[in-house]
Amino acid sequence: MREVEVVGVRVEVPSNQPIVLLRELAGERYLPIWIGAVEATAIAFAQQGVVPPRPLTHDLLKDVLDATGNVLTEVRITEVNDGVFYALLVLSSGVEVSARPSDSIALALRTGSRIVCAEEILDDAGIAVPDEREEEVEKFREFLDHVTPEDFEEPSG
Repeated sequence: MREVEVVGVRVEVPSNQPIVLLRELAGERYLPIWIGAVEATAIAFAQQGVVPPRPLTHDLLKDVLDATGNVLTEVRITEVNDGVFYALLVLSSGVEVSARPSDSIALALRTGSRIVCAEEILDDAGIAVPDEREEEVEKFREFLDHVTPEDFEEPSG
């Protein structure tokens, strides 16, 4: 398992499908995972420190963990089958709960838990970005600094 960090979320063009972009801490690979709009908003809220007036689902799950004395020690992105990613929530009690990576990431950001990814996933689905392409990554990070959760809402009509 390799530790990764959340770079941010963005909308993929032309499909308008949100993605979360992860980066391995000790390496040059990035892992894009296509996610739903609700989860993209939850991740963006957590990254921007937005606290809604009432808890959203991921905030509620964090509150349940806190109230029951459980600690989320780690999120593991464990496999990908036919383009579908799978994750595990690992609790301090040793209990492991299957979850979608998008929900797991949103919860990890709220709890300060580390996120790790199976080496095979990074080998198969990761994108290596050598140092000379770091300028492009910096542009992407700048985009992420200015994106708002409202950018992920479905257009009405």
